[in-house]
Amino acid sequence: MPTDDPALRRVRAFCLALPEASEAGSWGHPNFRAGKKTFAAFEWITGRPSVAFRLNGVDVDLLLRRRNFFETPYGRRQWVSVWADQRVSWPLIERLLLRSYRVVALKRMVASLGNASPHKMRTARGAKGRSVKKK
Repeated sequence: MPTDDPALRRVRAFCLALPEASEAGSWGHPNFRAGKKTFAAFEWITGRPSVAFRLNGVDVDLLLRRRNFFETPYGRRQWVSVWADQRVSWPLIERLLLRSYRVVALKRMVASLGNASPHKMRTARGAKGRSVKKK
């Protein structure tokens, strides 16, 4: 599992810019959490990098109709993944990461986002360091 993957760096930077978000290594890959709940994962499936999102069932069903999206193996219709080794729409990925965060985050965490959009998240990143836990 390469730790210098450019897609992983991009996902990590976006996720860790969210309020009270952290990274934890579990099941052999990085997971991103809002508090104690996982909202995204970066994993290698059959050697290919992918990003998994925790979303509601309607969003999962809609995304499964799109090219490069697939049912996350452990997903139970609550997770959907996209291959990260092909051309991807990063604005879409960031919108899905933000939506996924909102699904699991506590109300106070969501409230602290205010009117955050992926564009605002990109421009606000920077000086705040986040802890990374490896298990």
